[in-house]
Amino acid sequence: MPHSLHRRLAATATAVLLGGTALTACGAPDGDSGDQTSSGPAELTYWAWAPGMEKVAAIWNNGEGRKAGIQVTVQKQASGDDLVTKIITAAKAHQAPDLVQAEYQALPTLVSNEALADISGEVGGVKYKFAAGVWQQTTLGTDAVYAIPQDSAPMAFYYREDLFKEYGLTVPATWAEFAETARALKKKAPDKSLTTFSANDSGLFAGLAQQAGAKWWSVDSQKWKVGIDDAATRKVADFWGGLVEEGAVDNQPMYTPAWNKALDSGKQIAWVSAVWAPGTLSSVAPATKGKWAMAPLPQWTRDANTTGSWGGSTTAVTTDSKHKAAAAKFATWLNTDPEALAALVKESGIYPAATAAQTSGALAQAPEYFSNQPDFYVKAAEIAKTTAPAAWGPNVNVAYTSFKDAFGEAAKDRSDFGAALATMHDTTVADLKKQGFEVAP
Repeated sequence: MPHSLHRRLAATATAVLLGGTALTACGAPDGDSGDQTSSGPAELTYWAWAPGMEKVAAIWNNGEGRKAGIQVTVQKQASGDDLVTKIITAAKAHQAPDLVQAEYQALPTLVSNEALADISGEVGGVKYKFAAGVWQQTTLGTDAVYAIPQDSAPMAFYYREDLFKEYGLTVPATWAEFAETARALKKKAPDKSLTTFSANDSGLFAGLAQQAGAKWWSVDSQKWKVGIDDAATRKVADFWGGLVEEGAVDNQPMYTPAWNKALDSGKQIAWVSAVWAPGTLSSVAPATKGKWAMAPLPQWTRDANTTGSWGGSTTAVTTDSKHKAAAAKFATWLNTDPEALAALVKESGIYPAATAAQTSGALAQAPEYFSNQPDFYVKAAEIAKTTAPAAWGPNVNVAYTSFKDAFGEAAKDRSDFGAALATMHDTTVADLKKQGFEVAP
């Protein structure tokens, strides 16, 4: 975003998560970076929530880190909004760690609060190791680089191979075919549903909108512009709202005992999810091991080839770090070095954002749950390359909460999803204005 906008947003963005009144800008003043470019001996602190991250850091400390005189200590943290709030609070007190694990959608809020450093001068050429749509999320559409992608979550279509065959169904290549498949299943087996529309995970809807080309936040003449009710998102909302209203798909939330049972018993025979789905399915539907398969997400037009993302995180360097270059060096190693990436897969269970690691090492073979699809990760890597750009803003948490409330009621009542989307849009705009942001019409 334009630098002047960055400074103006910094005065108010903290209130979005902390719930306070407008605050003055935090972080080091422009041009005063202290010893942040130091690349000599350094002891760095890294706030992360991924399991086993300390084991990955130990590889660095005993190898490249020892050679460079750079040692990293991992401090385990909570994830989500709790960590974002903690980082902002620490940054205000100039006590933030050197590095943080941050979700993609949290980056605008952290940047607006001047909690993250621009490391574009330290990571030249790294962008080509990631899918363009993934890398774009770390730049916020500017020449700056605020983080290195760590893991990604390209979306795909998961389905019961055996039940598709039993009911004579074809894997849908388009969303129109998806709707017809849902209706066909209902005619053949009224007690079953192709899948459910769930309002308890905003990230799923955001990923579907992303695939359709939505841009929920953008900057227009140095003002935030909210596009949650744009044509692309309306298309997604109307599509799923229509299926729910006619009863072609279920309207119950995910991650409940009822949903788990529906997947395990075959009452629901497909799931629109992300590359991490095998882990979830192995927990909630153990009886169906070896019966699922993955296919690309259905497309809005037959000749299209794009997907959305549902989750993922980055490694960012904070403005408080006195060793910016050293921290950027570790962040780069962590997310591009083959040994580090292999360790992240093994110890942290992540799907690496670096494209070279998506079919090697621990990902050279399919997940045990998908042993019937030996090319699982080969297909996943191809899908990951097609990840569409995402556009995040400084109050994603407000938009997500509004989605759960408005779409939760609409799904329960099988009522107009368009009205729920308008509520989500208006709530997000009102919150930006309340916090003192300038919003373009």
